[in-house]
Amino acid sequence: MEINEYDINEYCEDAVILDGLDDAIIGIVEDFHGGRILYSKSKILQILRERDSMTEEEAEEFYDFNIKGLYASEQNAVFLVTIK
Repeated sequence: MEINEYDINEYCEDAVILDGLDDAIIGIVEDFHGGRILYSKSKILQILRERDSMTEEEAEEFYDFNIKGLYASEQNAVFLVTIK
């Protein structure tokens, strides 16, 4: 299933959406607080490296402190880290 703006509004009405990282959205996670947006960590890092000309280390540090470390609500974004 491809995620589009309708799906986000339908299933994740109050979910936190990260500015400028739409291409890293890979799904929706549902729990008792409602829907949450699922982002790919590797896609976020790729966007930061390409769009913002960050090194791998800079992208990781920015991700850790400014993206993963952000708490905006109970419907905060969640992140998938692949192991393969």
